[in-house]
Amino acid sequence: MSGPLRIGNASGFYGDRRSAVREMLEDGPLDVLTGDYLAELTLLILGRDRAKDPSRGYARTFLSQMEECLGLAHDRGVRIVVNAGGLNPAGLADALRDLAGRLGLPSAVAHVEGDDLLPRAADLGLGAPLTANAYLGAFGIAECLRAGADVVVTGRVTDASLVVGPGIAYFGWGRDDLDALAGAVAAGHVLECGAQATGGNLASFDEHPLEQLLHPGFPLVELAADGSCVITKHPGTGGVVDRDTVTAQLLYEIGGPRYAGPDVVARFDTIRLDDDGRDRVRISGVRGELPPPEAKVCLNALGGHRNEVTFVLTGDRIDAKAAFARAQFEAGLPVRPAELAWSTVGVERPDAGTEAGASVLLRCSALDPSPEVVGRAFSGAAVEMALASYPGFHLTAPPGTGSPFGVYTAAFVPQDAVPHVAVLPDGSRVDIAPSVQTHPLEELSSAQSCSASPGKQSTTFAGPTRRAPLGAVARARSGDKGGTANIGLWAGTDEAAAWLAATLTPDRVRELLPEAAALPVTVHALPNLRAVNVVIDGLLGRGVAASSRFDPQGKAVGEWLRGRTLDIPEALL
Repeated sequence: MSGPLRIGNASGFYGDRRSAVREMLEDGPLDVLTGDYLAELTLLILGRDRAKDPSRGYARTFLSQMEECLGLAHDRGVRIVVNAGGLNPAGLADALRDLAGRLGLPSAVAHVEGDDLLPRAADLGLGAPLTANAYLGAFGIAECLRAGADVVVTGRVTDASLVVGPGIAYFGWGRDDLDALAGAVAAGHVLECGAQATGGNLASFDEHPLEQLLHPGFPLVELAADGSCVITKHPGTGGVVDRDTVTAQLLYEIGGPRYAGPDVVARFDTIRLDDDGRDRVRISGVRGELPPPEAKVCLNALGGHRNEVTFVLTGDRIDAKAAFARAQFEAGLPVRPAELAWSTVGVERPDAGTEAGASVLLRCSALDPSPEVVGRAFSGAAVEMALASYPGFHLTAPPGTGSPFGVYTAAFVPQDAVPHVAVLPDGSRVDIAPSVQTHPLEELSSAQSCSASPGKQSTTFAGPTRRAPLGAVARARSGDKGGTANIGLWAGTDEAAAWLAATLTPDRVRELLPEAAALPVTVHALPNLRAVNVVIDGLLGRGVAASSRFDPQGKAVGEWLRGRTLDIPEALL
């Protein structure tokens, strides 16, 4: 078919702006509206919901959004594709059919299933997790759309599949249209996190008027038949779309330049960005390669129970007060938890103008298989210190009973071991065969080895240098994949990008981020984006649900790195 396909996004996570669905439907024309509701942590939450009630396990907020907006989508001729089905896409599809019936709407609902491997987890060598979900591709979504579905709900498909599927259905792409599929993957990766593509969480936020970013519109893509696209937003909505916003999202939560999925490997080092007018950025040139023979599986298991207490230390002698609190608290614990982690937030400033400014937080996190060990017995030991400890003793919160925590791990199984089924509006079931041709995933030579020497700089910049924060020449966005943190950094010029790639070796990253000193670090160069992607394995421990870090998802690691100082050529400043 000719003409671009206009695909919008109205959700980047379970809990995103509730009004975004209505806003996207009312503020401009769309062909398809997508929503991403799933993450590793979300599947853990839904798994616990399903354990309490087998009829649950899907994103209930989406159902309430549809109660308000399903009629509007029908009137506007907009088809809806979401992964809100979570662990129970069939249940959500049934609930949507009931809703459409009550509203008197002739909405055809389909769903995609097969990703839930929990019943076969042991046979597949996945152990006994709480959830086990393979990442499906986009061809099941396309089958549902071709069968006339107005609404398609899925379980755990890759986030980009929400965009790739409509592209397949609209343009008729096949398994061998690798470049087109790869281009749609890049488009889907930009859209999947909602307002992060329209100015949300942007490193250069202070370069835009405050009012512009207070209520950013959600993004949309104009997808072409060759897989190229324009990222934009509805006219008149808040936020901004420019090379910074698109680059930031392209780098978000990726690894190396080969971005793997079950349908195609998209070469992110081939992406080309061009300005295409106000709030419009064109993505082109994306090359695709055969997908890997194995499918990734998201595993969540209950890891035990956790609790936390936070002591407030005020004024001078902070180190001595912290040592006193630690010794007294640990001595008062009836049973020492299996894991006990201490950390501080803030620095000593006894002459501060406010009491809060003169205070430092001392956090103690505990994890243990037993809920009793980290329950009231744990937090109560802190309360009992109230009249017998360091001067100025107080806590930030009353004692709590603790809560369960989960542990995320990734596994891989053969693609042909994962059923992929499109359940069409008429109830018929279509099996989606995996790619016949695959190729083992290989890293590109652009990844610098961990033995790279620190501080090697391009000879292009042999002039004087000045001590300055890295943020003077680079912007960043960081995030998590389980226990791994990634930091995408990009520069505004080719010269600054070359210096960035030469300077940020793994050893230099460890030097700038001492918390990564003993961890594996890989730096991938993405010269087309004037960027590098830093991957730090293990920085986030066992993932967000089990992490005791102050920033368990690594969302601010990029800003920490930008704030670190080093010698930068004056020609770049």
